[in-house]
Amino acid sequence: MKRKEIKIMDLKTIASNVRVGIITEVAAAQSGHPGGSLSSADIVTYLYFEAMNINKDNLDDPNRDKFILSKGHASPVLYAALAEKGIIERDELKTFRKINTRLQGHPAIHKCPGVDMTAGSLGLGFPVAVGLALGNKIDGKDSTVYCLCGDGEIQEGSIWEAAMAASHYKLDNLILYVDNNNLQIDGPITDVMSPYPIDEKFAAFGFNVINVEDGHDFDQLREANEKAKACKGKPSVIVCKTVKGKGVSFMENQVGWHGKAPSEEQAKQAIEELGGWK
Repeated sequence: MKRKEIKIMDLKTIASNVRVGIITEVAAAQSGHPGGSLSSADIVTYLYFEAMNINKDNLDDPNRDKFILSKGHASPVLYAALAEKGIIERDELKTFRKINTRLQGHPAIHKCPGVDMTAGSLGLGFPVAVGLALGNKIDGKDSTVYCLCGDGEIQEGSIWEAAMAASHYKLDNLILYVDNNNLQIDGPITDVMSPYPIDEKFAAFGFNVINVEDGHDFDQLREANEKAKACKGKPSVIVCKTVKGKGVSFMENQVGWHGKAPSEEQAKQAIEELGGWK
């Protein structure tokens, strides 16, 4: 079933709120990973507010779509989306990484509603997504498993073992997004361990490959996801070119903001640039 399309302007407003939520979280905790959370905010917004059949009333429905945040250190973007979705309250974002919070530094399935996997070490989420998709195939469930990986994360060998299995089992109910912002904690991915050409590698593993030139453009994200949903007999990967720290001028394309929290003054500037809560 095709999800209801939301106006692009509405998605942009939601994505802006998600970004404000990200800054709110890492500033309150004085810890966290803003760069890769901001780069994937539009992807996560599109998935949660248009593509996926998820809401606060169907979290326990085994037939709903699932989302696996494989790059678990980007938890601020997930929590901010859950807040905009009404699954958690906005005020709870300020408890990020605090003692006894539900909003752990990496998402914990037993802690926070709406979290579909406890994420930790990079490279583990996508294999879990493959397992979920295979289980849904066996059980005949009409649902889609979405997964988000970082471009640095796909340097992990477990990603490619999972890709091989996904192709072998023809998991056309699995859609992987790659947040290709070209930066990881130690610098450009090309300097650390280049995964390029990402599209050709996944194609060689039997995936339906879709490239998105601007991973912050909702029209492009929508078109890509519709193509992936229409593909039968193989899993899909959507490789999105994004900007690390997108939306905050002093964070954009700056590797130093991979895992650093803004000061009170910097957080205020970032939220002002984003226009505050809408």
